[in-house]
Amino acid sequence: MDEKVILISIDGCRPDGALNCGHPFLQELMAKSSYTLQGSSMHPPVTLPCHTSMFYSIPPLRHGILTNTYTPPVRPINGIAEQLAAAGKVCAAFHNWEPIRHIWQSESMKYTAYVNAYQEENSDSLLTDMLLALLSRKKPDFLFLHLVETDEKGGHDYGWMSQQYLAQVYNAFSCVERIYRAAGGEYQLIITADHGGHDRNHGEDCPEDMTIPMFFTGNCFQQGRQLEKVDLLDLAPTIAWLTGVPSVREWEGHVVSHL
Repeated sequence: MDEKVILISIDGCRPDGALNCGHPFLQELMAKSSYTLQGSSMHPPVTLPCHTSMFYSIPPLRHGILTNTYTPPVRPINGIAEQLAAAGKVCAAFHNWEPIRHIWQSESMKYTAYVNAYQEENSDSLLTDMLLALLSRKKPDFLFLHLVETDEKGGHDYGWMSQQYLAQVYNAFSCVERIYRAAGGEYQLIITADHGGHDRNHGEDCPEDMTIPMFFTGNCFQQGRQLEKVDLLDLAPTIAWLTGVPSVREWEGHVVSHL
């Protein structure tokens, strides 16, 4: 395989939030994707631990990041960004939550963009503009987009499943749709959440926090297929498979494919 991949993480997006936000693109996305509305987060279901597991395919108890404070791993291994860079692939990252930069080694990302979600109005959309602008000029092999406003300005500020939260989820799927329309023919798209949430918090071992939606769309994935037993550890091996780079022996996840 030698595919190009875009990974989009909608922070704090619950499956029922996706279903109830009212975005018309969601039904099209499910029809054209291999997907699950019963995907599994990591424990603890917290942003930095979950995204580290997403990139390194090992659970938090192994990589040692259990809160949103970064600590260097005792036994570092390569993550998907390092594997891609080592194979000569061009990578880019767009994020609006500063600590997320710790999930890749800086030299592995040729292009990066950071926007402070609390200093810019609709930073999710602004980052999407930046990603699409880069796509119009370059064609990186791997792009990562982290959309944090669903979590920060929706769940934490007003509560999960509040009208304000659902509005942020709607906005995030508008960003996803724009990217799909612009790049869906050239890229494999993976859309996921890191965790869910309840009330105005997350981090507990409960279905509201631990259950996430996951979509895999492109010509490498069967359309309309409902997946079972998929979690965040499966993302790095799947991206490695799509891009044709070696997996890492220590990775614990499995490839999500059309097979």
